[in-house]
Amino acid sequence: MTQLESPSSAGRAAALVAASPDHIAAIAREAGLHRIHMLAWRDLDDPEAGGSELHASTIARVWAEGGIDVTIRTSTAAGHPMFAERDGYHVIRKAGRYMVFPRTAISGFIGRTGPRDGLVEIWNGMPFFSPLWAHCPRIVFLHHVHAEMWRMVLKPAALARLGELVEFRLAPPVYRKARIVTLSESSRHEIVDMLRLPADNVSVVPPGIEPRFSPGGTRAPHPLVVAVGRLVPVKRFELLFEALALVRARHPDLEAVVVGEGYERAALEARRHALGADGWIHLPGRVEDDALLDLYRRAWVVASTSLREGWGMTITEAAACGTPAVATRIAGHEDAIVHGRTGLLADDVDGLSAQLELVLANPSLRRRLGRSARDYTARFTWAATAVGTLEALAAEARRRHHRR
Repeated sequence: MTQLESPSSAGRAAALVAASPDHIAAIAREAGLHRIHMLAWRDLDDPEAGGSELHASTIARVWAEGGIDVTIRTSTAAGHPMFAERDGYHVIRKAGRYMVFPRTAISGFIGRTGPRDGLVEIWNGMPFFSPLWAHCPRIVFLHHVHAEMWRMVLKPAALARLGELVEFRLAPPVYRKARIVTLSESSRHEIVDMLRLPADNVSVVPPGIEPRFSPGGTRAPHPLVVAVGRLVPVKRFELLFEALALVRARHPDLEAVVVGEGYERAALEARRHALGADGWIHLPGRVEDDALLDLYRRAWVVASTSLREGWGMTITEAAACGTPAVATRIAGHEDAIVHGRTGLLADDVDGLSAQLELVLANPSLRRRLGRSARDYTARFTWAATAVGTLEALAAEARRRHHRR
């Protein structure tokens, strides 16, 4: 996305009508999609759940509101039962973190997953290889290419090389004819270029924003930078710490809050201590929804130093509250942020610190970016996301019907 277009009230109203439960029901009925299964690596209740899990859960909820029988099959979540109901859809948690992939594929191949009219596979690093065994209308949601993430996350190195082999060599031929759906145009280009999947087979459906993310409250009286995400290597919060330390030399009253939990906490706490930032970089872990909303509204800027994102949902959540962003220039961020209009993009630590300094030191720029960010995000609703994804699946169902 390269332009900033503020949708009119009439346009927003039309979008809401088009995304109503009745409209969803009509799309599903016309395509014969009464029962839809979704395959995901993790469940929303998993301690490491993030944007991908929120995305799947929200789409399932909106589809269920339209009368579709939706089941999400995923790996086990500690402390949670195998079968559950959430927001009108079914949850089946079976097999461990890695065995969920072969077990789901085998169950699907021998027909033990139950009847379904359509399938949505969420390819989150390791695929379920659904084109080999799912003989029904299906789409694949691929948020982004994992690439460097394999070596950042998996040890020993042999396991990381296996992940790369699957993503770049084994999986692409299997998914060559599949309908791929991703979150942003920049992610679409990356998928086409890096995985060599046909461009005509890759569609874009942006994520939505909950209505509760809206302007309100008051800004913090001193510079406040907020970042949100799992404390894992791909988020590269250590780079944010470095950039913030440079900025604080010019803003001694600067504070930062990094919301999230993950296995990198100990390393990040050590890095924070080494920078002498224990008193002003805060790591509160996960916070309640109301507390997160308050942080977005109080922040002067929201930041992301992630290496890989399909979109950058925390950026648009904050933008809906009128808070601009400074983030790394990567696929996903390049669509969540319109550079120079809703926020600023940077290529390295020095660039991040310079862009943060620019926004923090310039109130008029901050206000202009915040207003534009709020206007830009008005178009993104979860109902529209659910409809766009369902229409992609319905198109596959119609294509199969005509072919037969």
